[in-house]
Amino acid sequence: MAFDFIFQIAILIMSVVVHEVAHGLAARFYGDRTAEYEGRLTLNPLKHLDPIGSVAVPAISYFLGGFVFGWAKPVPYNPYNLKPGRWPEAFVALAGPLSNLIIAIVFSLVLRLVPGLSLSFVVTVSSIVYVNILLAVFNLMPIPPLDGSRLLFALFPDNIYRFRNFFERYGFVFVVIFILFIWQVVEPLVGGLFRILTGLAL
Repeated sequence: MAFDFIFQIAILIMSVVVHEVAHGLAARFYGDRTAEYEGRLTLNPLKHLDPIGSVAVPAISYFLGGFVFGWAKPVPYNPYNLKPGRWPEAFVALAGPLSNLIIAIVFSLVLRLVPGLSLSFVVTVSSIVYVNILLAVFNLMPIPPLDGSRLLFALFPDNIYRFRNFFERYGFVFVVIFILFIWQVVEPLVGGLFRILTGLAL
């Protein structure tokens, strides 16, 4: 059990690190170099670990639910440094989940195209695919401070922006409510995408 937990934690940490670095790279592409100046455009996990999201929450989710879930420290960026318009911020937000989907697709192709894989390798790669699909789907939910909320705000007319501060101020409450009462409705989407990409059942 201890080895399985450490193995899943390692997959989660590297997946969320890629997620956060993707945000930083997208922000730099659109004109903001805050993440670069703070040394966060690196795959070194020590630069991204969050004591709660990278250690405590994954441990609790594993021992209570049998899977790991968590997050890294958000990569900082200054939206006022981005190119004009509301869409650059939306694309910066999209970069994180998109990076996880790309990882899931690449490793799914390994499962589908490489013959003669050992069972242990299949389990390892399947775990990588599942964790990255989970991160992508969860972060695309339109709830502050998740990435999907940035995409939603980009679609709102300017006069709606005054409500953004309210939603972001109480975002953590909304996320907790979502996890406790709504996630069970969304979770089958993760399993469905996993089956579509890998051709395997969970």
